[in-house]
Amino acid sequence: MSEKEVSTEVVTEEIELPLLNKTRDPIPAVITDSVALEAAVAQLSAGDGVLAIDAERASGFRYSSRAYLIQIRREGAGTFLIDPIEIQNFAQIVSPLNQPKWILHSATQDLTCLREVGLIPNDLFDTEVAAKLLGKEKVGLAGLIESELGFRLAKEHSAADWSTRPLPAEWLNYAALDVELLIELYEIQFAQLESAGRMDWAREEFTYLVNWQKPEMRADPWRKTSGLHQVREPRSLAIVQALWQARDEIAQERDKAPGRIFSDAVIIDVAKNEVKSARDVFMLPSLRNRAHKAHADLIWQVRNEALQLPEDSLPGRGPRIQSTPPPKNWPEKHPNAAKRWQVIRPALTEWAEELHISAEVLISPDPIRQLCFSPEQALLSDEGVNEFLQKLSVRNWQMNQCVPVIMKAVSGLSKTELTATDV
Repeated sequence: MSEKEVSTEVVTEEIELPLLNKTRDPIPAVITDSVALEAAVAQLSAGDGVLAIDAERASGFRYSSRAYLIQIRREGAGTFLIDPIEIQNFAQIVSPLNQPKWILHSATQDLTCLREVGLIPNDLFDTEVAAKLLGKEKVGLAGLIESELGFRLAKEHSAADWSTRPLPAEWLNYAALDVELLIELYEIQFAQLESAGRMDWAREEFTYLVNWQKPEMRADPWRKTSGLHQVREPRSLAIVQALWQARDEIAQERDKAPGRIFSDAVIIDVAKNEVKSARDVFMLPSLRNRAHKAHADLIWQVRNEALQLPEDSLPGRGPRIQSTPPPKNWPEKHPNAAKRWQVIRPALTEWAEELHISAEVLISPDPIRQLCFSPEQALLSDEGVNEFLQKLSVRNWQMNQCVPVIMKAVSGLSKTELTATDV
């Protein structure tokens, strides 16, 4: 090979980032009494700047979503690990911590359980939301620690049973690391949002989160049973409903995750297959372990009671709550709504791409579906679209970005196509 033919391609090796697996300071002792908590709150109140806050729940293990460990860090004070379960007067003691700005990651995961113990933010910054507004490829905490701070963050205990007592030392180390770098990440993202001209967007999102409440449970929660699509007959649906409710009562009483009583697969198996005795239930492959098998008699009893229900008490095939049908079903029954969707959604997706954010961050699909499906007179003017979207909690920055795009997209539609509800 001649010198001219030699390849100039440069091969770059991917450098593995250092693993952050130990806290900078020794892991603090877990605070388990009011006296120690009062001292911690005093130290945190005397610290500087924002509070980094995180909470660990026992999802998948417990029925409740309560916090079993709360981690708080502040410059000048350090990191504190708090066990909120046994502490009396917790809300009164921690109330001073509601005043500083909070830094959280994925705030909606923790706000409910923090409110339960009296921790309620007046102001917050969500590093996951900030990452989405900045168009980051990875928005999880571990991914952001890698991309912005250059460390790998171990996440092996994220699905642990945090109701365990005592908590293992390695779990406490993991928990402390979750707030170790949140403040540094916040400072970087704050500067990035300012530079990108998106701080106003972020402030609106964070204000929305301060007042965020967990959505109410749907009217028919049993319809979320995995595999329900396999069950069609009303009598079989009644079995699913009855077994789901019986399991839920046991789970709530014992504070165990419903799936640890028996699985959705058991419910579906009993509903769709012919079982002739409690023994048949006991032998179901989906009733996998001894703890689940202990409920075979109950399952058999509940199944038989559902079979005795009168016809007018049987559930229907569809949910009771009326909701906007999926757009894929519109062309045949709702052609005008389909036309609106077919011009609005692609236009918004294209604009999101120009902004280098996802279409779901620009605006959630649900309010756009509702706008397209039942617009009344909304799409006839900018003001009408603004008013419609505002009622659905769409933020001002989103409307400022989306309404001009929507109005341009529908400009070629007739008045009938803009206003017909097809209902």
